[in-house]
Amino acid sequence: MKQVVQNYKSGELALLDVPVPGCKPGGVLVRTSYSLISTGTELMKVSEAGMSMLGKARSRPDQVAKVVQSVATNGVPATYRKVMGKLDSYTPLGYSLCGVVEQVGAGIDDVKAGDLVACAGNEHALHAELNWVPKNLYAPVPDGLAPRHAAFGTVGSIALQGVRQGESRLGEVALVVGLGLIGQLVVQLLTASGVRVVGADPDPARCELAERLGAAACGDPASPAVAGAVAELTGGHGVDQVYLAAGGGSNQPVELAARLCRDRGRVVDIGKCRLDLPWNAYYEKELDVRFSRSYGPGRYDPEYELEGRDYPIGYVRWTERRNLACFLDLAARGRVDVEPLISHTAAFDDAVETYRRLEDGELKAVAVLFRYPGQDAGGRSPAEAPVVNVPAVPAPVPGKRSPVRGARTPVRLAFVGAGNYASSMLLPHLAQRDGVELSTVVTTTALSAANAQRKFGFAKATTDLDAVLGDASVDAVFVVTRHSSHAELTRKALQAGKAVFVEKPLALTEDELAGVLAAVEESGNDRLQVGFNRRFAPLLQQAGQRFGARSGPASLRYLVNAGRLDHGSWYLRQDTEGSRFAGEGGHFIDTASRLIGADPVSVYALAASGNEDLQVVLGYPDGSTATISYVTTGASGFPKETLDLVADGKVLQLDDFVRTSVYDGRKRWVSSRLPKARDKGQSAELAAFVRAVRTGGPMSVPLRSLVATTAATLAVRASLAAGAPVTLAEAR
Repeated sequence: MKQVVQNYKSGELALLDVPVPGCKPGGVLVRTSYSLISTGTELMKVSEAGMSMLGKARSRPDQVAKVVQSVATNGVPATYRKVMGKLDSYTPLGYSLCGVVEQVGAGIDDVKAGDLVACAGNEHALHAELNWVPKNLYAPVPDGLAPRHAAFGTVGSIALQGVRQGESRLGEVALVVGLGLIGQLVVQLLTASGVRVVGADPDPARCELAERLGAAACGDPASPAVAGAVAELTGGHGVDQVYLAAGGGSNQPVELAARLCRDRGRVVDIGKCRLDLPWNAYYEKELDVRFSRSYGPGRYDPEYELEGRDYPIGYVRWTERRNLACFLDLAARGRVDVEPLISHTAAFDDAVETYRRLEDGELKAVAVLFRYPGQDAGGRSPAEAPVVNVPAVPAPVPGKRSPVRGARTPVRLAFVGAGNYASSMLLPHLAQRDGVELSTVVTTTALSAANAQRKFGFAKATTDLDAVLGDASVDAVFVVTRHSSHAELTRKALQAGKAVFVEKPLALTEDELAGVLAAVEESGNDRLQVGFNRRFAPLLQQAGQRFGARSGPASLRYLVNAGRLDHGSWYLRQDTEGSRFAGEGGHFIDTASRLIGADPVSVYALAASGNEDLQVVLGYPDGSTATISYVTTGASGFPKETLDLVADGKVLQLDDFVRTSVYDGRKRWVSSRLPKARDKGQSAELAAFVRAVRTGGPMSVPLRSLVATTAATLAVRASLAAGAPVTLAEAR
């Protein structure tokens, strides 16, 4: 593999071929997608390497002191050999990147191969194609955050730790001295927390950028503009905090901080600037001078960084890993915008030339990214677009269908779960249907089972799932529990030989979906229906018949005005129940596929900043496309679902399941009358399921289609993580 290295003695930079690091226990092997050049810290190191030996000594007096001590202990010859040997070696560069986990070491259970992670550390997050990263120096990238933006995780953590040291409070005013990469991030973090910010930097372009990103005013520290802005915002009292994010040998930042800070204000040093504190100025105001140590608590502690020993959150709230995760979350939610900071993106093969241009001043930049092989500006190259495997559907086994029942023999149903949806949308239809016997209801609490038994007339109520699955008199099982349990309960019911109706989603992960299909193959039982009810809606079916067959590709637009959920809703528990779209998005994908008449072969998803709004584009084999706009920020009074299908000079419109229209160029057909209530197809869906169980005939929706819809729903997350389209390929 290739890695950027530098010889500190000669200053030589090289893109060197080096061995691939091993995947040790306690960490992961990460293939880099993007790495970030720190135009402050790294360029300072590169510049120092080009100095004479005397210049190096002057720039690093701390190292000179160590040499003097070594001479006293080991003598001049031994010390000389040691120093020259160390100087005349290649050293790595880089400490902030984003990449894909390629291999997981022993003891790691929070990520898996294929996950996108942001990594930190000047020994682990290097400008290299592959890096081994210990557990406390990586964090999973949230859905919707592009890899090029996640590569800012480490420098974002440095800025975040500096802001934490300042203990800023809502409504305060802060001064940020130095508007390079760290300073720009500090400006955004302070602004996001309700602090008004004044920036100081001699570069007008950086001042203008900081103002665009939220600063109230910016200017040259030597001009009266900065002092004037501070006086205006603070009523002449001075700022509450000063953040020193500048570098260099000037003492001007420290002096400016004393002049513009209020009495007993705080001065936080984040950068590496000269710190000759003017005693009188700092004493008279009793200024609190603080240092911000890199990414946060845990930095430079080998037990934390290398051995993975976390600090208890009750004692250390924000460790360096928690800071990293916090910054990624802020970026994913749009509270911090790093895209305007990216001045240049270079191919990794051009790394040496990029450093040369930066050092010579030919390339002026706030942030520079290296893009690694297989990446384009949006994430992955089209040639290497991510693929989600659609598990192969087992062939049906002859003789495994439900036996044909006599017309007078009731179909006996068991319900696992009897929550709001089951009680309002499913059980009322079944309780009134002839030829159906509600045999048993299973819930986790005895009272909820008893309530369902009393209300809907179940013969039995229990909390024992195994007893129901082992009951030979039960023909079919309804799985209507929380999303995280659907796949496992479906698998068990199929293996018990039952026909299964499972509410969406069928599965929350590819592994869960594969497990369901493994149960189908092992048991030979493919009697499965997923609660994609909209395809059964009478108005939609009627409009589809009016629209008729098509010869050319179709274009479908589906607006889902989902609205916001109440605080505390279990739908919001993404760590256990999956994202909101993963839970209900299958409804809309299935409806689109039903109207287009095929299963999708590609998925491309984009997320809006700061909320759950999604744009999902589905591609179909004949070139048709469907765009699902899933929004939570719309007006509550607007219809929840509106749909347009366009093909062959015709248009089909659906207005929230209360009206449909079809235009064919000559005339317009409108559904004859408004229904008494929105019928989204639950009654017809249940009738079809009961009929299939009774007759032993095929299920109304082929298993292949159920699997394709579920895989497409899962691919949304993969596309968001990759920032690229996902191909749906059937596993062989």
